[in-house]
Amino acid sequence: MSKQLDAIMKPKAVAVIGASTKAKTIGSEIMIKLVDYKFNGEIYPINPKADTVNGLKAYKSILDVPGNVDLAVIVVAKDFVMSVIDQCAQKGIKGVVIISAGFKETGDEGLALEEALLAKLKENDMRAVGPNCLGVINTNENIRLDATFAEELPVAGKVAFVSQSGALGGGILNILKDLGVGFSQFISIGNQADINAETMLEYWENDADVNQILLYMESIANPANFRELTSRITKKKPVIALKSGRSAQGASAASSHTGSLAGADVAAAALLQQSGVIRANSLLEMFEISKVFETCPMPKGNRVAIMTNSGGPGIMATDALVEYGLEIADLKAETTETLKSFLPSAASVKNPVDMIASAPIEHYKKTLETLLLDENVDMVMAIYLPFMGVQPMDAAKALMEIKAAHPEKPVVAVFMAKQEFFAAISDVETNMPFYMFAEPAAYAMSKLEEQRKWLARPVSACPTFEVDSAKAKQIIKAALKEGRDQLTTLESIDVLEAYGIRSCRYGFANSVDEAAKAATEIGYPVVMKITSPRISHKTEVGGVIVGIQNEADLRQEYADLFERLISKGFGKEDLDGVIIQEMVKGSRELVCGIAKDPQYGHLMMFGLGGIYVETIKDVAFKVAPLSEIDAQELMESVKAYEILEGARGAEEANIPQIRETLLRLSQLVSDFDFIEELDINPIKVSDKTQEGIAVDGRIRIDMEKAKAELSCGCACGCK
Repeated sequence: MSKQLDAIMKPKAVAVIGASTKAKTIGSEIMIKLVDYKFNGEIYPINPKADTVNGLKAYKSILDVPGNVDLAVIVVAKDFVMSVIDQCAQKGIKGVVIISAGFKETGDEGLALEEALLAKLKENDMRAVGPNCLGVINTNENIRLDATFAEELPVAGKVAFVSQSGALGGGILNILKDLGVGFSQFISIGNQADINAETMLEYWENDADVNQILLYMESIANPANFRELTSRITKKKPVIALKSGRSAQGASAASSHTGSLAGADVAAAALLQQSGVIRANSLLEMFEISKVFETCPMPKGNRVAIMTNSGGPGIMATDALVEYGLEIADLKAETTETLKSFLPSAASVKNPVDMIASAPIEHYKKTLETLLLDENVDMVMAIYLPFMGVQPMDAAKALMEIKAAHPEKPVVAVFMAKQEFFAAISDVETNMPFYMFAEPAAYAMSKLEEQRKWLARPVSACPTFEVDSAKAKQIIKAALKEGRDQLTTLESIDVLEAYGIRSCRYGFANSVDEAAKAATEIGYPVVMKITSPRISHKTEVGGVIVGIQNEADLRQEYADLFERLISKGFGKEDLDGVIIQEMVKGSRELVCGIAKDPQYGHLMMFGLGGIYVETIKDVAFKVAPLSEIDAQELMESVKAYEILEGARGAEEANIPQIRETLLRLSQLVSDFDFIEELDINPIKVSDKTQEGIAVDGRIRIDMEKAKAELSCGCACGCK
């Protein structure tokens, strides 16, 4: 793959098929950019009606070009693209950038044309960017490729950027200098018929010119592959993503607790977090974060020292840093004594260190150096306000001088200066990022800490347990045979037990006498609950009775149950029977569930359970399959975890057993991909054993997928 992509990103010769002599056309602009950016290879304009284009000899066809061509940039009408690809293949060209639009973005006819295009590319072992894209850039001095039609020439740097939107990418290229970020390579993938974000992630993984990767994505073509790639790459260099489309379709039907709580963006957020990708919520955030990674080393911890020449901004910086989970460093006594030795008596030598408004340049230098030498300080935020004639550029140069002598710790500068300063600093080679306000600086610093934690996070596998998958399969087949896509409560619990998930002891009853017999065998007190594929939430119809102490009470509750169902419009035909369960005594209730996202696959939920799960919403999500660390992080990310740890003197729950429950559920949906929804609510933490026990469950399946995967072949869909 690398050699083929080199033809696109590191070509020695480029042909522009559709090069134009007409000003302000895409074919003209691309030629101008290639020449103006001083491409280090050969440029061949292809135009059947012109002798020269932009001062270069033009050729009527790519087949007329005398030398070898690595990259063809195609700027012709969509109806001619296929024949041009044929000619490129005949010429032996392995890389093409298809600027031309009119493909799948236009509808079914365009989609068919794009599919035919992809088939032709594969047939000729060619790789393509686009169609419907802005182009590609490589700022390496030995290449200097700008094959785009953006207005401004690129600013060189160490950042690689993939944009799914051509217009957005062009807009960013036009303001790179203002953003304070430079690109090493840029690619606009457009319709990503062939090359997509994952392709480029793998290509840039070990590229020495690329220190960080930025992604603008509207969709993720292959979430599983994306996760595998980024989980590996983010251990080598930061990957920062702006994922749009937050209002896309949700994860599942609202009949499931998990589905109703899993918003449209939950799966994407979970996938990025599990992959070590740093997520930005806006373009501005993306570049604010990129700036800090461009010039800062990885910190050794999250302790921040603040130096300022004004108390107010120092307090605001403190608030922002704490809000983003960073710690205000406790300065060593030697540090404060050193600060006292040169700062005026009116200064504050506690953190934040307030040098006061009259601070001269020398105080900036000495204060920064003193803080950097403190072993309790992992990062420094240096704040400057224009006072007492100290010029911002002089202050910036002084700080950068000290930083150069102490490169091992991140220093982030906040200069509340005029825009002219930021325009001037963009022309200077800097060794620290500059922000106008403390809040975005603090946010960027928190992302340094996020990356530090990710790098320290051990690699964890997805465990496999010994389970009775055959039993689970037979239960599901039985439901299919009856034409049901939803398992009964009893069937759901049996599937859970087949996968080693601790559930309440139970008995099934079709009559009051059978219920009484089951209760005697289990032992009072017991719980009685209805089981029905037509009633999703039993508590809403009064279908759960707890604390039944004896047989007389059981018989009365059984009669009352049917009266309640009738009053709510249900008949005996809506009820499969009742389940008699052991009554687990426990005040702590959890919820665990799975919903099938149409793009990202199974999404696992964990949190505070019970009847208020959708009201309190103390839940978190991860994309399955789960590793052991994923499962632990899923538990720790909800407030209810403190309850499991034993809040207010309660005994600690059996956390390893509850974590294993999540892992076993992950294995269940990995084995049976057709499970659409699964809810266990509640999982009660037993006061006696502290283990998490599933007391209720519901499973819904995709019938057509289940039939196919289980090889059901009879007329009714199952053997």
